[in-house]
Amino acid sequence: MRVAIVTESFPPEVNGVAHSVLRTAEHLLRRGHRPLVVTPAPARGAQCPPQTFGSGADAERIPVVRIPSVPLPGYPQVRIALPSRQLAAALAGHRPDIVHLASPFVLGARGMQVAARLGVPAVAVYQTDLAGYAHAYRAGRGLGEAAAWRRIRAVHRAAARTLAPSTPAAQDLTAHGVPRVQLWPRGVDSVRFHPRHRDEALHRALAPGGEVLVGYVGRLAPEKRVDLLAAASALPGVRVVVVGDGPSAPGLRAAMPGAVFLGRRTGEELARCFATLDVFVHTGPLETFCQTIQEAMASGVPVIGPAAGGPLDLVSHHRTGLLVPPRDGAAVARAVAELAADPARRARYGQAGRAEVTARTWEAVGDLLLRHYAEVLAEHRGVGVAPSAAPSGVGAEVGIGAEVGMGAGTEVEVEPGSPGASAGTVVPVLPVLPVLPEELPA
Repeated sequence: MRVAIVTESFPPEVNGVAHSVLRTAEHLLRRGHRPLVVTPAPARGAQCPPQTFGSGADAERIPVVRIPSVPLPGYPQVRIALPSRQLAAALAGHRPDIVHLASPFVLGARGMQVAARLGVPAVAVYQTDLAGYAHAYRAGRGLGEAAAWRRIRAVHRAAARTLAPSTPAAQDLTAHGVPRVQLWPRGVDSVRFHPRHRDEALHRALAPGGEVLVGYVGRLAPEKRVDLLAAASALPGVRVVVVGDGPSAPGLRAAMPGAVFLGRRTGEELARCFATLDVFVHTGPLETFCQTIQEAMASGVPVIGPAAGGPLDLVSHHRTGLLVPPRDGAAVARAVAELAADPARRARYGQAGRAEVTARTWEAVGDLLLRHYAEVLAEHRGVGVAPSAAPSGVGAEVGIGAEVGMGAGTEVEVEPGSPGASAGTVVPVLPVLPVLPEELPA
């Protein structure tokens, strides 16, 4: 199967969209399919090593077409693809059976138009709460929340299927008029993220007074609300460590002078940072999934997250961590103090969290995606197929009333020719929002 993945982000960028697209392309190669990735080009001078899957003589390169781009005003780390004929040429030349749109908005919207012209069905993967971001960045004069939802609806209504990473995200989409929504969660590498990577020497260096190490990992941007850690950073016996970078870094350093800012970390160093934490806190209220929570859980670290969005699917309140009211710094501080004072509970939550995510492998999640592809292609061709059951612990296509069991590249030459077919329809499957915990820290 030939799959064209049109994504708003791809390595060397470091974020949830880029990571999941890379894992998807790797899985397609692993299963014998032929992916092509189309993405905005990074900033001039950025290193773009070829993305490969496998090793040695058997290594395969993931073909990547990079479209000229410009930085997003106010947030230059985000690149916006410019209009270009390269997109249409790349898709026509690849002759895809299906087009995968990762967090479509600018380049993805154009990719949808090209797929429609080629008569190829498209699967749109919802990953970013763009309407929430518009509010966080106060984009009222331009891209306000209502305008963002109009854009989201326009793109996703044209897709044969929209895949949401969590039940709250799916519920949000259906409430705003997006049809044909089904679940596709994210995997986690529980070998890379593992408690054995805990580094006591690093812990002593970061918390020389024996403080409880409380950490955040991710972008430092307004929508992440890392400022909500300020009260926790002032707690006695607590040392806050922040891993990541972004436009909010200077203000956060000023607001939390006692915190340790490590900047961006990747690979083995990132895994060691996760495992060395005593408590992981995610503060952003706009997460459609929240991959860093899964990575902390895989690392055996208890988690604190907002009772909103993706964390509702990931954090079992009072079992793997604590859920707190979103946008409430005092509640974050109380939850941190509660876990900081109870090492036995931290250990219990960490062990339970690790057990919860070990079955959520990228391989299982990738196979679930392939079943979504197969169903869309069958419907496109007018052949009915029964939905397949999802692997245990990674979510599923669920019916009404069901419970969700969540527990650089180089440019390539394009070939001439393009397929043609008529679009089909998909029967919507609506997810159910999980029940909020009855008691949240006040």
